[in-house]
Amino acid sequence: MATLKELTHREDRLAGGHRLCAGCGASIAVRQVLLGAGEDPVVVGCATGCLEVSTSIYPYTSWRSSYIHNAFENAAATISGVESAFKALKRAGKIPAEKRVKFVAFGGDGGTYDIGLQSLSGAMERGHDMVYVCYDNGAYMNTGIQRSSATPRGAWATTAQVGPAQAGKQQRRKDLTQIMAAHDIPYVAQASISHWKDLTDKAAKAFAVEGPAFLNVFAPCPRGWRIPFDKTVEIAKLAVQTGFWPLYEVEDGVWRQTVKVVNRKPVEEFLKPQGRFKHLFAPGNEHLLAEIQAEVDRKWEQLQQRFACG
Repeated sequence: MATLKELTHREDRLAGGHRLCAGCGASIAVRQVLLGAGEDPVVVGCATGCLEVSTSIYPYTSWRSSYIHNAFENAAATISGVESAFKALKRAGKIPAEKRVKFVAFGGDGGTYDIGLQSLSGAMERGHDMVYVCYDNGAYMNTGIQRSSATPRGAWATTAQVGPAQAGKQQRRKDLTQIMAAHDIPYVAQASISHWKDLTDKAAKAFAVEGPAFLNVFAPCPRGWRIPFDKTVEIAKLAVQTGFWPLYEVEDGVWRQTVKVVNRKPVEEFLKPQGRFKHLFAPGNEHLLAEIQAEVDRKWEQLQQRFACG
């Protein structure tokens, strides 16, 4: 894997000057992932969402690579089609057989966990040589902070309000990383912008494998999470340290924890700095915090058993 010195000499394929919010986790995720792509040309597909609307406002673009904007629900289908066309042109002798191009799709959790899931699942099952990256910020941030299936239980969202009838989102979040691992594809990983070396190494592995790969990247949203814009990486790190977002990979069916957490912090240390969870700390809601902690503990132990089995 590349060293820090080597990474600093690689071209930044996402230019500065984009219009993402200060502290946005998505731009950090994109830069770290594309550093793992090496020197080969990259074709990027991007679903409608925060990342797209803020980096490709006509007539400007922040992308220093071939770039395709597609609909909210079909980033994976678009890039799988481009990858297929590339292979077909090679077979026809219109592109040199030795030419190498990498294909990657980016989508937020709304376009990945929810309305893009069928497109993603199909592309992975068909075995396209591509990488799909979800930047998980836990809601439909671009359209007004509506809850998604990635939104944690108990979080406030504009469609999961806090009041007498409910205390934020009532349902558990979907575990998309394990769903993708169940597709039995060559490489699946869960990463965070707070652990850049872990993420760039996983991205390098994802781009190197023959066939489909999936990366689920934890990317906090200051606006939607109600956190200061300079605390994005700190909050992401707390998600790892509390076990809310374990860092691991599934390589050819082998499960491995890539960042070990010896003494997990209480999950409330991750929740408390976020305004979307402030209601959980009001008197009378202690049971909700206990339930969330119990859920984190349960999922953590399940993963530890998987890691032990390999």
